Amino acid sequence: MDRLTSMAVFVRVAEKGSFSATADEFGLSTTMIANHVRALETHMKARLLDRTTRRHSLTEIGAAYLERCRDVLASVHAADHVAEALRSEPQGLLRVSAPLSWGTHRLVPVIARYMAAQPQVRVELSLNDRLIDLADEGFDCAVRSGPLLDDAVIALRLADARMLLAASPAYLARCGAPTAPQDLAAHVLLGFAAWGDAPVWRFTRQGKTVAVPLPVPAQFSCNNGQALLHAAQAGIGIVLQSDALLAPALAAGELLPVLPEWALPTRAMHIVRLPEARPSAKLRSFVDFVCASLGPALALDE
Repeated sequence: MDRLTSMAVFVRVAEKGSFSATADEFGLSTTMIANHVRALETHMKARLLDRTTRRHSLTEIGAAYLERCRDVLASVHAADHVAEALRSEPQGLLRVSAPLSWGTHRLVPVIARYMAAQPQVRVELSLNDRLIDLADEGFDCAVRSGPLLDDAVIALRLADARMLLAASPAYLARCGAPTAPQDLAAHVLLGFAAWGDAPVWRFTRQGKTVAVPLPVPAQFSCNNGQALLHAAQAGIGIVLQSDALLAPALAAGELLPVLPEWALPTRAMHIVRLPEARPSAKLRSFVDFVCASLGPALALDE
């Protein structure tokens, strides 16, 4: 028999002094109520109740055991209340993973607004461009870019990440602005080490696609998008990076768009979580907040 149920039955028998009254309360037969008490006595190897035809009274051991049962049941109730509170009210630590540049420039401002609205939630943000394992690494949710390769997660679509081409006003004044993708062969193109060997930039306009291979080795390359941004601002060359990274510099006039009439590839963005039947309130509220801020996306299913 379930020990906690037997304890709950024993407590009510002790309080009511009656098997039949307890049976009515639990919706069980008096025989089953007696079996619960007997199971505890067998486990304790001691008699807990003195039984008479009209009433049941506690033995000395039964009285001491009753108080411990009440403590145990109160602790269980408190634990259940904590779990329910976590499901109903956003609170506690939320661990989130996101790509480095996108997370820095797109997600951090959203997190700031979310934390202002949910002051009981603490957010730990891990920024890296590798594919993390939510379960093994203990993350509540993650933002992933590109095709989804994991069908064991619940994924919600966010706005696509666009790629932009830009250079500093000083560089363009010195070297001239390209008017077609083919003109880039005469320019210094800043390489991103994560693209691997023989990277190609692809431009599309009116159904026409032009591929521009980067020189290998590039005149300047780096494994960090933020460093490439600074290199472009310093006038070294033309940079191709995400709109999340380049947009502030473009808005400030520190960079100017290059070939803006040509479209560059986009990357799908998703926020993913494990398929819990009842996700915590902090997770539900955060995912919904991110989707509303950086959509398009649908709210989490009930």
